[in-house]
Amino acid sequence: MGFETQDVERKVLSILRVLSDSRESLGARVIAQRLKEYGVELGERAVRYHLKLTDERGLTRLVGRRDGRMLTERGVEEVKSALVKDKVGFAISRIELLAFRTSFDSEKRSGLLPVNVSFYPEKKLGKALQAMRPAFEAGLCVSDLVATASEGERLGDLLVPEGRIGLATVCSIVINGSLLKAGVPTDSRFGGILQIRNHHPFRFVELIHYAGCSLDPTEIFIMAKMTSVGGVARRGEGNILANFREIPALCRPIAQQVVAKLKEAGIGGLLVMGDTSEPVCEVSVEPNKIGIILIGGLNPVAAAQEAGIEAENRAMSTVMEYQDLIKFHELLN
Repeated sequence: MGFETQDVERKVLSILRVLSDSRESLGARVIAQRLKEYGVELGERAVRYHLKLTDERGLTRLVGRRDGRMLTERGVEEVKSALVKDKVGFAISRIELLAFRTSFDSEKRSGLLPVNVSFYPEKKLGKALQAMRPAFEAGLCVSDLVATASEGERLGDLLVPEGRIGLATVCSIVINGSLLKAGVPTDSRFGGILQIRNHHPFRFVELIHYAGCSLDPTEIFIMAKMTSVGGVARRGEGNILANFREIPALCRPIAQQVVAKLKEAGIGGLLVMGDTSEPVCEVSVEPNKIGIILIGGLNPVAAAQEAGIEAENRAMSTVMEYQDLIKFHELLN
């Protein structure tokens, strides 16, 4: 990129990432606030200085009379390719951030939940929902609570782009966040493809460790068309999206209570809770820990992909208020 120092380069890339996560122009003040999510402390004045650099290099452009900026095509490409080594582990950082932002209270039925967001062409949402229906009815989701938004509206922090409809589905990180609030440390190890046999979890056939990945594993598996969620919904046989976690064995009673309370509030996601130090679905577990398998929140979206209805997916993307979500079947009426 030709900047003077590596430190400046990282700050510029962080600014570009903030802009890439937004569907509208952002000013220096908003960018400075959102940079804190990436652990970057940069004042409004410093952000303006760096934005001048990105303008000069054709990575951003000024929108309107104020200091709002948007990425150029060159800026979009820069975010995709720059500093790959800095993006390794991005998925695990995102999990930790969304777990921290989760404030859902299962007893009061209020607070923020982490969600995945998928953008569909307006004319294809109806067909996508029909393709998802068997997956929701079979419980191949974290929750049957969803939300939709039209172009120009928001789902959490994300603005729905022109010509699209956004669909939010509850993310399995809600369990991470709820365990965190209960004082249970959670080690998020990997996302993978879980083979289902005779309606029961059998083994992982593919996996990607969060700590060594610069992309979200779920998005990769969906794009690669490696799932057969529809087959699992219909026959109990096939491959679904799932995630593997570990918790201290001593925390089992607390974890069971947390999961039970979430279930009462219409939020599931737990497929398997193993025994102390014992392998779970052929995955080894650290001594004095318990392996947990969580179902992937984007399984219904994967089912639509299998039916030929593609979406732009933003896994682990934002948080939404519980009360802003509705039952999936309400969308079919």
